[in-house]
Parts: sequence; structure tokens; C-alpha cells
Amino acid sequence: MTKERLLTLILAICSVLTAGAQTHRVNQNGSNAALYDDGDTYIVRDNEYGSYTDGAGNRTTWGRDTTKHKREKPIPIGQFQWVLEPRLGTVIDAENNDTVVHDFQKWNATDGYTGEYNYLANISSPRLSRLYFNRDNTSDEFLFLQPLSFFRGSLQDFRFTNTKSPITNLAYHSCGNRQTGEDRVRGYFATNINKLAGLGFKIDYSYGVGYYYAQPSSMFGSTFYGYYRGDRYNIHAYIGINHMKMGENGGIEDDRYIEDPFSMGQSYDSKNIPTMLDQTWNRNHEQHAYLSHRYNLGFIRILEVPDSLKPTPPSAAELISDLPDSIQVVLREDTLARRIALDSLLQAWKDKQEVPQEFVPVTSLIHTFELSNLKHEYLAHNTTQNYYTDCFYGDGNKMKDLTRALSVRNTFGIALREGFNKWAQMGITLFGTHKLRTYQLMEDKKNMVRYTENDISVGGELARTQGSRFHFNTSAEVWLIGEHVGDLNIDGKTDLQFRLGRRDTLTCDLHANFMHRKPNFFFRHYHSGSAWWDNDDLSREVRFKIDGTLRLKKFGTKLQVGFENVSNYTYFGMQNTLLEGKSASSIIPTDYSHSVGVKQASCVQVFGATLSQDLSWKVIHWDNHLSFQTSTDQDALPLPKFNAYTNLYLLFRIGINKILRVQIGGDMRFFTSYYAPDYSPAIQQFATQDANHERVKIGGYPIVGAYVNMHLKHCRIYVSARHVNAGSGHSFLVPHYPINPMTIHFGLSWNFFN
Repeated sequence: MTKERLLTLILAICSVLTAGAQTHRVNQNGSNAALYDDGDTYIVRDNEYGSYTDGAGNRTTWGRDTTKHKREKPIPIGQFQWVLEPRLGTVIDAENNDTVVHDFQKWNATDGYTGEYNYLANISSPRLSRLYFNRDNTSDEFLFLQPLSFFRGSLQDFRFTNTKSPITNLAYHSCGNRQTGEDRVRGYFATNINKLAGLGFKIDYSYGVGYYYAQPSSMFGSTFYGYYRGDRYNIHAYIGINHMKMGENGGIEDDRYIEDPFSMGQSYDSKNIPTMLDQTWNRNHEQHAYLSHRYNLGFIRILEVPDSLKPTPPSAAELISDLPDSIQVVLREDTLARRIALDSLLQAWKDKQEVPQEFVPVTSLIHTFELSNLKHEYLAHNTTQNYYTDCFYGDGNKMKDLTRALSVRNTFGIALREGFNKWAQMGITLFGTHKLRTYQLMEDKKNMVRYTENDISVGGELARTQGSRFHFNTSAEVWLIGEHVGDLNIDGKTDLQFRLGRRDTLTCDLHANFMHRKPNFFFRHYHSGSAWWDNDDLSREVRFKIDGTLRLKKFGTKLQVGFENVSNYTYFGMQNTLLEGKSASSIIPTDYSHSVGVKQASCVQVFGATLSQDLSWKVIHWDNHLSFQTSTDQDALPLPKFNAYTNLYLLFRIGINKILRVQIGGDMRFFTSYYAPDYSPAIQQFATQDANHERVKIGGYPIVGAYVNMHLKHCRIYVSARHVNAGSGHSFLVPHYPINPMTIHFGLSWNFFN
């Protein structure tokens, strides 16, 4: 080979290498990181023109668009959401319930989607589910916050969002006028930093004047979150702040203002009905911070690709076609130089091909941190004489109770991940937790006393989450050191799926739980001007529960069945005192002074079953939820025998291309009468009625509503009328707290993508 030809060959190789440097695979954001496995194609970048071409031949510019004819590109729309299991930060896929268009008129209903909650009439007021197996009986946090579940979102329910484009949701709900009505404004924003990381926030404000005197509510909540979900490292951060204030009127003075208004001598508007309390408030200020992160140890696995999907090597003519003409002429004349050049070009092409691979996690190192801070205040400035049985300090008309609580929890764990080879059919996790809790209670009018609890617990978890037919999760935790030493919690869940021919799938979920625990701190200690106890001798609760669900997806059938046995059931109970000169058969609240205390029942058993059946024929739909339940001790745990919700509606589309979705219909809520729990403003908790005196039954009264719900593209809107049958009957959801009269509600929600 002559020097000239050798020089030509070197130039050819340099041209090949230069071409390889000018064209390489990058992501849409300009980075070289691996793409998500979401179906996106690799993109080839052309440095000369600053543009990108994907596998389908679509060309887009990088940076400033220099093309002469610009076309507006559609904004990509798409998202998925998940929630976290707080203890270990486990990611659980979730549906986006906040943007569901069906039954949107129920979204801002304090009594819930199926009307199962008892509440105090005004928006965001304390509530309690009538369905026992829908109550949260496992929480060991601050009791004051549990009845505020309608407004106050917990970490377990918060949805993290991964979105293809920034999304903003604005919602507004309104009812009534300035003297009686309620308003709620909510904003949610989510955006991605890249395909692995995102952040967002939620702002929520609710205000209700109330249709009854001295019962306003004002709630403000804000949540900020961020996450990063890489192969090696994952982190989720969450900060929630809630300020919740509500007026307490203690209920109306006499139920006859609602049941038999003519017997009271005149007709009363809801605002004019006398109430037990005035200028009395409960305030809760909560701050909650959460951090979960884990580091994954594992290996890179090469993915096998079928030959049909592998790229075909280019022909010799294709390899040399991009070379300068002068070099192509030389290569055609010199066979040896041509062979060497082709070998170099082919090797350069192979070097540019990325081998499909994935990261396989084997072991995860886990840490979660959670901090909760609460300030609870009870203020009373104009109290009815003899309303409180006890006044432990100060004046009942100048009452200012203050309670503070702080909880700090750290959990460290190590997990052997499932699925890293064919023998690893389940994941194994071991963890240890340290929890510090401090409480400050009133000692007298000016001073406070501090309680401190330190607990250390260890536990383990076995889980199978992969596969389509069978999953399970079993965990156990035992407390070794601290105030709760000896506590034990064992929990197991499993789900199975069975194919029923070609038409339907039967899903079976089973859940069992055993719990041996010390009662919550506020059952053991609480100090205030009208309620005071130190119950160091309370027995430990022992709970055993088993429940399950059967679902037929296509036929819209769902059956839930549950049983629970509770030993030493701990609860709040009213301890009223009949005033001198009053009849022992009286049920009028003004005939009693009021107090509340902690009680325990030796053994309570509960059985419950709920059948949900959705029927449809063409545009006619009929959804039903029917529940039966029974308690062996109705004094300690009162429950209605039967609870029903039915919703009959038409569902159709109208307009050009039928883009407007319309749902129009009516619904009804009903439950059988029972001695429902009373409500104690002094502790902001529901408490059983005092069985030593005459009690009040509520229920046996239908609550009927009507609505129109519409959806157009990214906009949802509804108009509904609630309690359209108001006017007579025992219309109460809580003893002495009547349901609002008929009200007209309006709601609007709009999604923005940019």
C-alpha cells in the first residue's frame, strides 16, 4: 500500500469517527440518561441543524425553532399517581380520585360518597362513619384530628403525581348566601423536573357560616411535596400544614324545634333556633413533615431481544455512501483499503448500538422520618349556666384550654427485594422504629405539665407484589422498650383473581389483623377546664379482625364481609347529670349538665356485611350500597342495623361529536334508628349517650337529593339539591344536631395543562 493510499484510509477512518461523534442518541430533554420504559422511542440528534428525528421519522427542533413553517405542537397529557405506606415508604399505585368525572356532585359532601357519615350539619365539621368496618381503629396519633377527616388529608391518602406536562386543577364549591352558606376553594399543581423527579403543592380553603346559629367553620390546608424515583435512589418528601377552626353551638336546646315546630308556639328559621352554646370554638393547628428514602443495591441485566427486533446491519454501499466522493473513488479502486474501511465503519455502527439492559434491585436500605406537631385549643366565652358538670379551674365563661403534642418517628429497614431471580418469589423486610412523643396538658389555669414517651419496636414483612393472579403482604411488629412495651401488631393481606369464562373476573381480597395495645395517650390522660382524667389503670385492648371482599368487575358487584372481636374496648362516653327539679324522663339537653369520660367494655363483637350493586340498561343506571351490621354491646358501640344508599340516574352524551357528558338523577340515604353517639364539644369527640338517663334515637328518616353533573373536556360542573324532603320528621344525624334544610350546591373543577 502506497503512502497516498494509507493517508486516504486514515482520512476515511477519521471521517467515520467524526460522523459517529456528530450523531448520537439522546433523550427529549437533551440528556443522555436512559429513557423510561414508557414506549418512547430513541431520538437521533443532528448537530448541524439542531434538530431531532425519532424512530418514526418525526422531526423536532432543539432550542430555537429555525424552520420556516412552524406548526403548533399539542401539549402532551398524561399522568399516573401513587400513595405511600408511611412506615417503610412503600409505593402503592393509586387512581386519581380528584379528577373522576362520575358522581362529581358528591366530592364536597361531608357525609361521604355514600352518605355513611354522621356529622354536625356544617361543611368540614367533625364526622363519624356509621359503618364500623370503614372506621380507622388502628391510628395511634392525635385523637383530636380523627373526626376532621373530611377536610384534613392524611399522608396515607395523599397522591404523588408523575405528569407528562405541568397540570393545575382549580375547584370551587358554593352553597347558600353570606348569612348561611359555605364556600370551598382548592388548587392542585403538579409538574415534573424530569421523568424521574417531580414536585407540586395543594392549597385548600373551606369556610362555612352554617345554617344554625354559632356554628361557623374555617379550614385552611396546604401541602407541598417532591420526589425522585431513580433506579438506585428513591426519595419522597411531604410537608402538610392545617389550620382548622370551628364554632361549637352544643346542638339545639330542644329537638321539638325540628320535629314539632308548632308545639313551640311559632315557626323558627334555622338561624333563629336557640342553641346550647355561643362564642365557643375548637381550634387545631397541625404541622406534619415526612421523608422517606431508600438506596437500592443490585446489578445490570442485559435484556434479550428477538432477532426480528434487532437492527439490521447496513450494507457496504450504505456504509460508504456518506463518505466524501474523493474517498469513495479511492475505496472502489483499492480492495484492501475498501475492506479495512468497511470493517471500521461496521464496527463504528455497532459501537453506536445500545444494548438493551435494566437495573435489577436486590437489596434496599430504607429510612423514613416523620414529624407531627399539634396545638389544640378550646375557647369558651359565653357558656350557658350549668352546661358543664365540672369546672376544674377558672370561669366557664372565660375558658381557654390548651393541649400540645409532638411526635417524632424514625424507622430503619433492610429489604431483600422480590423478583431479582426466579427463586425470589417474595420480598423480605426487617425494620426497627424509634418513636418519641411529648404531650403538654393543663395543670391549672396558667401552668402545663409535660408527659414524654419513648418507644422502640422491631418487625418484619413478607410480601409478594408481582404477578397478576396472587399477591400477599404479611407483617408483624412488637414493642420492646418504652411506654408501649409488650404491644403487638400482626397484619396479613392477600388477593386472588379467578377468570370466570370470557366475561368476568372474580377478585377475592382477604385481610386479618391481631392487635394487642395500650390505649391511646388521650384515653389515659387529659386535662381541661371541663374534662379531666388520669387513667393509668386502663387494660390493654386486644383486637382480632378478619374481613374480605368479593368483586365481579363486569357485573358491578361487590360484597364486603367482616368480623371483629374486641376485648377491653376503650371509648368515650357522656356522663350527664340531671339538674334539680327536672323530670327523669326528659330528653331536653337544657335539663342536664354535661361531662364526658373514658370507659371500657370487657368484650364487644361486631359483624358487618355490605353489598354494592351497580345496574344499568342503556342510559339508565342504578347504583346501590346496602349494609347490615350488628354489635353485641349497643351501649358501648351503638350501630344502625341497616344502612342504605341508592342512586338512580340517566347517563348520556349530547352536543357536537357528543362531547358533553351529562349525569342527571336523584339519590337517597337511609339508616335504621339507633342510639347514635352524642358529640362533646369539650373534647371535640363523639361519645356514646349516657345509658343512665333517657336517650335519643336518630334514623329512620330518608335524606333525598337531586343533581345534574356535567363534564366537557377538562371541565366538570354540577348543580345539586340536598335534603329536598326537608320539612318534617326526625331529621338528625347526631343527637340534637339537625340536618341542614334543603340547600342548593354548585361546583366547578377545571384542569389546565401547560
